[in-house]
Amino acid sequence: MNTNSDIEMNVGEASIKLLEAYGVDTVFGIPGVHTLEFCRGLNQSSIQHVQARNEQGAGFMADGYARVSGRPGVALLISGPGVTNAATAMGQAYADSIPMLVLSADAASHTLGKGWGALHEVTSLTATTAPLTAFSATAMTPEEVPALLARAFSVFCSQRPRPVHIAIPIDVLEMPASGNWEAIDLPQRPVPTSKKIERACELLRTATRPMIFVGGGAALAGEAIHEIAERLGAPVISSIAGKGIVPGTHPLSLGGGVVRTEVLQYVKQADVVLAVGTELSEVDCFGGTLEINGKIIRVDIDSYKMNDRFPAEVAVLGAAKSSCEAIAAALGDVSPRVGTAAEVAAIKQQFRTHLSASEVRHCMVLELLRETLPADTIVMADVCQLVYTGAFAFDVSAPRSWNYPGGYCTLGSALPDAIGARLARPNTPVVAFAGDGGFMFTVQELVTGAELGLALPIILWNNDGLKQIQDDMKLRDIELVGVSGINPDFMALAQACHCHAVRAETAAALRSAIHNALAADRPTLIEVGEQDAWLN
Repeated sequence: MNTNSDIEMNVGEASIKLLEAYGVDTVFGIPGVHTLEFCRGLNQSSIQHVQARNEQGAGFMADGYARVSGRPGVALLISGPGVTNAATAMGQAYADSIPMLVLSADAASHTLGKGWGALHEVTSLTATTAPLTAFSATAMTPEEVPALLARAFSVFCSQRPRPVHIAIPIDVLEMPASGNWEAIDLPQRPVPTSKKIERACELLRTATRPMIFVGGGAALAGEAIHEIAERLGAPVISSIAGKGIVPGTHPLSLGGGVVRTEVLQYVKQADVVLAVGTELSEVDCFGGTLEINGKIIRVDIDSYKMNDRFPAEVAVLGAAKSSCEAIAAALGDVSPRVGTAAEVAAIKQQFRTHLSASEVRHCMVLELLRETLPADTIVMADVCQLVYTGAFAFDVSAPRSWNYPGGYCTLGSALPDAIGARLARPNTPVVAFAGDGGFMFTVQELVTGAELGLALPIILWNNDGLKQIQDDMKLRDIELVGVSGINPDFMALAQACHCHAVRAETAAALRSAIHNALAADRPTLIEVGEQDAWLN
C-alpha cells in the first residue's frame, strides 16, 4: 500500500483513510458485525460517524448533507438489510441528481450468489441497487477498492451527480490493503463549445418572448442567469429544485410557480426557452401538463436530456455555470423585452386570488414562517400539502434553500434530511417542514438530532390524515380507505425522544416557538393544526 505509515492497514481501515483523502468529513449509518473493520478505520480518522436509528434515516441524512453542500453525502451500511433499508433514500437522490456514496459490506466473497444462507444474504446486492445508482459494483479484491472509489468521486464532480453503491465483502475488508490508495486528481465538468454558445445566443437575440427555466442543476449559475434574464427582459421560472437560483423576490422571478396553471399557460407563449439544468419534468408541475411551443435551448451535463420529451433546438453540453457565463459574455447588445415584470406581478397576484380554502390556511402559516425565519434559512421539506403550497408561496433568496423530494415523492425525508443539512452547514439555520403522516416514517431520528444537540425547528403540519389522498379520493368519488388513521400524542412522542415540543395554537405562539427553537440545545417539534382557530 502506498502510504507514509509503516503500519499495514486492512481494506476496511484503508477505505476510511481514502474517504478522508477525498474530503469526506461525515458518514451516516448504524454499525453492524459486517462493518467492524470500517469502524476500526473510523477510530483512526477525523471523520464523524453519525448513528442513525434506521438505515433509511442514514440514507436521507447523507442526501440532505449533499443537497445543501454540493459535496457527496456518505452512508456507511451493513450488507443486506442495511442497504435495502436505505434504498428509498437512494431512489430519492437518484431522482433529484444528488451525489451520494453508499459504501457497504457484503457477505464473504466465496458465498456470493450461491444461496448458502449467509448472514444478510442477497442474491446480488449491487444488482439490487443498480437501478437507483449511476453505478453499483462489488470489490472482489483489495486492489479494486481505490479504483471504484476514484470512479465514484469522478462521477460526483464531472457528470450528472447520482448515487453510487460500492460493496466490499467481509473477507476482503479484512485483507491487507495493497496497491495505490491515494486520491486521484478528479476531472472537471465539461465546458461547452463556442459554436453551441453562439447558436444559443443567436436564438436569444432574435426572441420576442424569451423565457428561462432553471432546475437544480443550475445551482451554481445563479449570477450568470440573473444577468441573462435582465438583459433579455426574460421571466425566470424554476423547478422545485431550482427555487432561489434567482431570488423569489426578483421582479422577473416566478419562483417555483410552474406548479400553477397560470404559469403553465404563460410558458406556452414563449418563442424561445432557455432551459438550464432541468429535466422539464412532469413532477415539477404537480400533475399539470407542461407544454412548450417555442424553440428550446438546453444547457445540461447529461447528454440524454437533449433529445427526450422536449428535444433541444440547440444542445449545449456543459456545466451550467460555465455555459451560462459563456452565453452572458457572448450575448452582446440586445434590447430587453418591455413589460415582463408587470406580467410576472400579475401572475403572482393571480396565485393569491385563486387559492383553495386549504391553501389560504397554508399561506397564512407560510407568510408567518417567512417573516420569522432568518432570510438564509434552509428548508428541508417533506411531502405534505403545506409544502405543495410553499412551492409558489414561500420565497427563498439562494439556491439549495428549498429542498423537497418532488421527483421520487417519498414520505419521511424531511427530518433526517434536515439533520444532514444541519451538519453540512452548521452556521446556517435549517428548518424541517413535515406532515403528520410523513413524519411518522422517520420519527425515530428525533433521537439522533437530540443526541447531536442540533438546534432544529420541525414544523409539523397536522391535518389528521393523508389529506392530499383524501382530497383525491373525494374528487374521484371514492370512499375513503386507509387515509384517516389515528395519530400519536406528538408532544409526548417528541419529549420521549429527548426533544422539545410546542403546540402552537396562535400566531404569536408559533413565532415564539420558532425563535426559541433556533437557539435551543436540541430539535424542537412545533405542531400546527390545520383546524386551529387562528387559521379558520
